Amino acid sequence: MMENSIYVGLSSQISLERRMDALAHNVANMSTPGFRATGMKFDVMVSKAAENSSFVSAGESFIKTEAGPITQTGNPLDVAAKGNVWFSLQSPAGQVFTRDGRMQMSTTGELLSVKGYPILDAGGQPLTIDPNGGPPQISPSGTVTQNGRQLGVIGLFTIDPNAKLTYFDNSAVIPSVAAQPAIDNPDAGVIQGAIEGSNVDAISEMTRLMNVSRAFERVDALLRGSENTFKDAVRTLGSST
Repeated sequence: MMENSIYVGLSSQISLERRMDALAHNVANMSTPGFRATGMKFDVMVSKAAENSSFVSAGESFIKTEAGPITQTGNPLDVAAKGNVWFSLQSPAGQVFTRDGRMQMSTTGELLSVKGYPILDAGGQPLTIDPNGGPPQISPSGTVTQNGRQLGVIGLFTIDPNAKLTYFDNSAVIPSVAAQPAIDNPDAGVIQGAIEGSNVDAISEMTRLMNVSRAFERVDALLRGSENTFKDAVRTLGSST
């Protein structure tokens, strides 16, 4: 039973450590535009060797997709996605997806993300404007015009809600299932002159981080006590033989 308590405590420490890492990552990105927070799922496993002992799994992480707050910036190259859609970028890892709509323009007029990746249209092609044509106008549908001339449409994509997401550079993600262009979706659109913030609830996450840190310390103290008790028992039994 004493050994079981140590194993249970160790499983708890592993899950708490993973939870702390996820929470620390969220807190570090609470001001990152378009960032999606990490959540954790935990399961309880019953030991086959001791059916009365329950072990916490190491935990499975997932990326939360709830929207963040919209902030008006007035910058014509800032766009926020409206609805459950994503912008697409061409990266070294292939096509990736983001809610960070901060754009910049290259000297040749190519629209790029803040990390320098090309912004793509619905067909997966880079968007280019006239570098000398003044600020672009971007309609709620994502259509980009300059001096009355249509130059392209910012691609909006939907990701299967069952897809597993993995982080890519900054706040972008890579889905396990191919994203699809959002076509004729009345709930999808673009807001020019605005950006979407992180969906991290800063106060809640910092509170959770402190609570998990304290729980880890308590489990650590219990494990040290169990280890000392186990050593004392071994010494006692050894001296009596």
